[in-house]
Amino acid sequence: MNPSELVFFSVFLIVIAGFLVLDLGVFDKRNHIVPFKEALAKTIIWISVSLGFYVLIIFHGEWFHMGGGGNIDEIRLLIDKYDHPINIDGLSYKEALRVYNNNLSLEFLTGYLIEISLSVDNIFVMVMIFFAFGVDPKYYRRVLIWGILAAIVLRFLFIFSASAIILKFDWVLYLFGVLLIYTGIKMFVTRNRQEKIDIAHHPVVKFVSGHFPVYPTFVRHYFVVTKNGRHFITPLLIVLMVIEFSDVIFAVDSIPAIFSITKDPYVVFFSNVFAILGLRSMFFMVINIIELFRYLKTGLAFLLVFIGVKMLINHEWLISTGFTTLHSLLVIISILGISIIVSLLFPEKKST
Repeated sequence: MNPSELVFFSVFLIVIAGFLVLDLGVFDKRNHIVPFKEALAKTIIWISVSLGFYVLIIFHGEWFHMGGGGNIDEIRLLIDKYDHPINIDGLSYKEALRVYNNNLSLEFLTGYLIEISLSVDNIFVMVMIFFAFGVDPKYYRRVLIWGILAAIVLRFLFIFSASAIILKFDWVLYLFGVLLIYTGIKMFVTRNRQEKIDIAHHPVVKFVSGHFPVYPTFVRHYFVVTKNGRHFITPLLIVLMVIEFSDVIFAVDSIPAIFSITKDPYVVFFSNVFAILGLRSMFFMVINIIELFRYLKTGLAFLLVFIGVKMLINHEWLISTGFTTLHSLLVIISILGISIIVSLLFPEKKST
């Protein structure tokens, strides 16, 4: 990480920490059921903040790696290092910078859209976890707050480790491509299957129960309680652990999907962070309208297969055909848009 990258990354983390302080309970510590209108308003705010970052990249994407300076040779090095699908031959520095920043902003927006879309499937899993453990809805918010903080740390480790591996071993992308195609096909085949979570046999529950003292019942919003001088883990902490475990599994699909759009770890991380920050409010919004999107899982299956196939195609050949980041974005928007429209046109018939 060069000095320019360190400065921008540090400022970014400070700003994100400020957003977390505002949004994750410092000014609102109540344990309450988040109503749909509040969730919708916060979701719109987070999307607006993310789009604001997208606009920032359009005008100052060079801040990621070059700070406020730079030259055309540095842009060429970044294009070669991260395989950006652009050509700046014959352009002046100002024109090259505009092309570079426009592509970087599209990579961020596409990665953000992928992460947000796949997060919906993760929300389905979270709902099942809460239901399976019988968590009081007014404590969902507290679990998700700590879940988001842990997810950001885990994504940071995952993304920059994966990036280092990919930059050294390009063939890893082909493994990611096969994994995404397999996941997409599996999601399509099982799209109508009623999934259940077996609490007793879940690996996290078995591990925690076998290594730590667990209190038999929920104790309000507490994760740990002390009884007779002895510390116990409460079932609410186990719920948080199970959700984090599911997020790790989810990240195995979502992060490689974004690496199909860009190999720049900063773009991948930033798009992940903004998607995760909006996940809590989106959770409370989606659980109220989850029945409206019966074909969304089918759309996500096609989305994963498309991304997997794109990863398996020779990168240079793809660039030579004129297939750019914008085309990837349009394909992804089309897949998601069609699945949502079809869901609204053909809602599930309720049995009488």
